[in-house]
Amino acid sequence: MQVVTGGNRTFLKSGFRCRLVLAGLMLLPLTASADWYRFTDTAMTTPIELEFWADDKELADRVGTEVLAVFHQVDEQMSRYRDDSEVSGLNRSAASGPVAVSAGLFQVLQKAREVSLLSDGAFDITFGSVGYLYDFRAGKKPTNEQIRSGLSRVNFRDVILDETAGTVEYGQPGIRVDLGGIAKGYAVDLGIEHLVSHGIRHARLSAGGDMRLLGDKRGRPWYVGIRDPRSEGRNAVVLPLQDVAVSTSGDYERFFVDEAGARVHHILSPATGKSVQGVQSVTIIGENALTTDGLSTAVFVLGPEKGLEMIERLPGIDVVVIDDQRMMHVSEGLVPPDPE
Repeated sequence: MQVVTGGNRTFLKSGFRCRLVLAGLMLLPLTASADWYRFTDTAMTTPIELEFWADDKELADRVGTEVLAVFHQVDEQMSRYRDDSEVSGLNRSAASGPVAVSAGLFQVLQKAREVSLLSDGAFDITFGSVGYLYDFRAGKKPTNEQIRSGLSRVNFRDVILDETAGTVEYGQPGIRVDLGGIAKGYAVDLGIEHLVSHGIRHARLSAGGDMRLLGDKRGRPWYVGIRDPRSEGRNAVVLPLQDVAVSTSGDYERFFVDEAGARVHHILSPATGKSVQGVQSVTIIGENALTTDGLSTAVFVLGPEKGLEMIERLPGIDVVVIDDQRMMHVSEGLVPPDPE
C-alpha cells in the first residue's frame, strides 16, 4: 500500500500497520449523515413545517422535535381557545387589577402595542372583544347590535402594561385579548432561536402564513411563493429570499359566505367589528416574524394606500398587497431598479 501526503511517498511495509490504517479510513464515512431534515406537525390550529441542514441525524431528530414542541408551548400559553392558557387567565382577571405575566407574553403584548401605535389602531389585539362572537366553522356572525356592544371594549390603550412590575391591567371589564394575529410569529422566532443555538445555519420554519428563513439554501436562495388569494394551487408571485421573516394575511384563511353572498373572514376591522373589505392578501417581509405577523394584519386593515405609506416609513420592511380588484401593490424595496 502507498500513502501520499503533501507530495511525499511513504511505503508501509508492515501488513499489521496497513490493516490498522485501513480500519481507521473505513470508519470515517460511516459517521457522516449531513443532509436536509424535514419535520411537520399541527399546532396553534395551523400546519407547522420545518426543514434544515444538519451534520448528524441524531442531533437533527432531537432538535426538530424540540422546535415543534415550541409551538405547543406557545399555544398553551397564548391561545384564547384554551381555558387554562395564560391569556385566558388574563382575560378573566386583568380588569380587576394588575396581573403578573410571563416574560414571553409581556414581550408579545409590547410588540402588539407598538404595531397598534404605528398603525393608529388598525392592529388591535382587543378585537377579540368582538371576534369571539363569530363562529367561522359554523358560518355564523353576530348581529349588528352584538357588534356595537362589543366595539365599546375594543381599544388597545385599555391594555395597560407596567414594564417595571411586568404586569398587565385592563382599563375596563369585558375586554378579550386575542393574540391570533401575532403569537404564531413569536413562536416562529423562538423556533429559529432554538435552531441557531444548536449551530443550524440553513433552515425554513413556517406556521401557516408566518415563516422565517435562516441563511440561504446552501448556496442558492429560498424561493417563497405568495399565493394567489383566489386560486389555492397557484402563486401570484415567487420571491428569492434568505435570512428574512415572511408573514401573509389573507381573506381566504378562515371565512364563510353569508346569506347575501358576502365573504365573511377572520380579519376584522377594530373600527367596525366586521370583516375588512378591499384587500385579498398582504405579505410582509422583514427581520423577525413577531413584527411581520402583526404588520401584515395592520396593513390589511389599513388598505393598500395607507398601508404602503406606513411600510415606507419603516426601514428594512417590505410589503406586497393584492387588493380586491386583483391589483398588486409593492413597496419601493421590491421594485426592480431601472435598467441603465
